Amino acid sequence: MTAGVPQPRDTPARRISVFLSQHARVRLGLLLTAPLFWLGLVYVVALAALLITAFWTVDSFTGQVRTEFTLDNIITVVTGSLYQTVTLRTVGVALLVTVIDIAIALPVAFFMAKVAGPRLQRILVIAVLMPLWASYLVKAYAWRSVLAEGGVVDWMTAPFGGSSPGYGLPAVVITLSYLWLPYVILPIYAGLERVPDSLLEASSDLGAKTWRTMGSVVMPMLWPSIIAASIFSFSLSLGDYITVNIVGGANQLLGNLVYTNVGAANNLPLASAIALIPVAIMIVYLTAARRSGALENL
Repeated sequence: MTAGVPQPRDTPARRISVFLSQHARVRLGLLLTAPLFWLGLVYVVALAALLITAFWTVDSFTGQVRTEFTLDNIITVVTGSLYQTVTLRTVGVALLVTVIDIAIALPVAFFMAKVAGPRLQRILVIAVLMPLWASYLVKAYAWRSVLAEGGVVDWMTAPFGGSSPGYGLPAVVITLSYLWLPYVILPIYAGLERVPDSLLEASSDLGAKTWRTMGSVVMPMLWPSIIAASIFSFSLSLGDYITVNIVGGANQLLGNLVYTNVGAANNLPLASAIALIPVAIMIVYLTAARRSGALENL
């Protein structure tokens, strides 16, 4: 002990600090306990409750949920023509939104990553993120005004004999494509940034044209990012119901059926059974993406 130098006091806090500094695994475990607990509570327990509720039923006289095991809701959802039609419509809308967003995102992300200078690149990233700062409802109602009869689209296309699509599935696809576009651009942009410029230069030196370079050099390296981007747009479109209520007219998606049965119909077990459809679709989608090997390099 050095004379005249004050020694730290042996307090409980100091002993805990010393113990944690000497045991990295305990420190890591304590660090991950809270988020893993929250993840398990919010996702795993919620999905388990959803699955269990789907096997309950509602008393037709009292309207109360009866916790008796039954397959009636599952059979109704699987065999009912209404639910089959709405499921196909929902998957079709989600796929179309995903294809449109990827088609728009690819050239935008490529320009941001490989053409724009550092300053313009930062400006474009901010421009892509800016729509996320606005309220979801504000953007949906803005598109309702744009697509309405006599709206901006009507005014712009009238001189050419065109007209606005109005309210319906085309309006739903347009609005959802706009809403989820930033979530598609950013993963593809991040993937393009990881593509070395030297590979593009080498492809050009060997005589490859632009499309050959994109197909043979860029796309194989960019495929994991495209898969990740498609997961965002596809899953978000699959569960959306607010946009459909605002611009979809009389059309319904799976989310609308869940909302109707939870609220007006007060049939929580049937709503849970319907909600299992997008969950099952996403499990199949993610399994296919994983088997393709596209997710291994993310």
